[in-house]
Amino acid sequence: MTLWDKGGPVDAAIVRFCTGNDPELDAVLIPFDVAGSIAHVRMLGRLRLLTAREVARLRRELTAIRALHEAGRFSIRPEDEDVHTAIERRLTERLGDTGRRVHTGRSRNDQVLTALRLYGRETLLDVTEAALALGASAARFAARHARTPMPGYTHTRRAMPSSFGFWAGAFAEAIVDDVAGLRAAWDLLDQSPLGAAAGFGTLLPLDRAFTARLLGFSRVQRNAQHVQNSRGKIEAAVLAACTQPLATAHRMAVDLIWYSTPEFGFVRLPDRFCTGSSLMPNKRNPDVLELIRAACPAVCADEFRIKSLLAGLPSGYNRDLQLTKEPFLRGLRSSRDALAIAARVLDGVEVDAARARAACTPEIFATDAALEAARQGVPFRSAYRAAAATLASLAASDPAANIARKRHVGAPGNLDLRTTRAALGAQGRWVRSTRARIARAMRNL
Repeated sequence: MTLWDKGGPVDAAIVRFCTGNDPELDAVLIPFDVAGSIAHVRMLGRLRLLTAREVARLRRELTAIRALHEAGRFSIRPEDEDVHTAIERRLTERLGDTGRRVHTGRSRNDQVLTALRLYGRETLLDVTEAALALGASAARFAARHARTPMPGYTHTRRAMPSSFGFWAGAFAEAIVDDVAGLRAAWDLLDQSPLGAAAGFGTLLPLDRAFTARLLGFSRVQRNAQHVQNSRGKIEAAVLAACTQPLATAHRMAVDLIWYSTPEFGFVRLPDRFCTGSSLMPNKRNPDVLELIRAACPAVCADEFRIKSLLAGLPSGYNRDLQLTKEPFLRGLRSSRDALAIAARVLDGVEVDAARARAACTPEIFATDAALEAARQGVPFRSAYRAAAATLASLAASDPAANIARKRHVGAPGNLDLRTTRAALGAQGRWVRSTRARIARAMRNL
């Protein structure tokens, strides 16, 4: 029986269409819906809408559902529609009228929002950890190759002397900025929607601050209609934040795909990271890098799908919002997995220092020749033209010595990895402390 059943017949095809693939999607939400339900039950007990015995029985059965889920023995049936119905069905089967009281003062609207916020809050921490792991990997790579020369490129053409340390350090510092965006998105998730009901509150004196504390939220999302209007909007903002570290990984993957080609030969991917062709025995394909490259546009598409679904919706809950769930869950999962594997790949990349050094051909020192003349008093524009006129006769220079001379802040000879590592470490401490705070709340439910 559906939660909205009023006793009259409903076309089965309509029900199947409206249910969609929620029974499959909602499997990951089971422990989070259980947590929200326990908090709601405890709050109803404080209001004396449930007796102490009823609260104890409901908590015991909800905890058992979570254990069954962890053992792979709790399923959401197609006729259940969603996780919320499946859990209430189980409670009613086990506890009778006590199970039927669990939904007092609650709507599926604030119930699903609560489960999605709890899931999103936890999974976004996973994404942040994976991004920080990529940043740490990039910093390690930069330290190992701080003085290993390579050409720097603009417009895909050799430009000026650079180093692998400089290249990797750029990605480490990018992750610092990217994680700042993830933290801002996490803060949007860290507000409790529970108690907003269908978007208009209830006549019951719900203690929303109490349930927020139980679930480890930092605050209550107050206006009940805003709670409903924020569904999809916050999910899209979260995915937008995820696309930033994915964009960093995307560019890194593009570079490594090119640098690992036989034509470049600057780096090598270990055999354990490469796949092959079903037809061509000679192939060592960088499929893993290509899929990392693809993750960013894929999550951008999930973000855009959510935003597109919101277009033209009036205030309050609309069933269109059901379709924001799948891209949100998929986008978070894709972000976490792609960033985690990107860090693993970068840790295994091998540099061919001799090949990269040989690519530092004389013309990439032209800018330095012009600047050296300017240092001697020649107007820079004249020095620029003179260097351009003598490109063919430029002598090769030592690229390692060249990059070592460039010591201003942010130059190849001054990577300042200590500052970058400190920033990554501070973000890592925030993740760990936040996880611990949430874990304490969940244990005390």
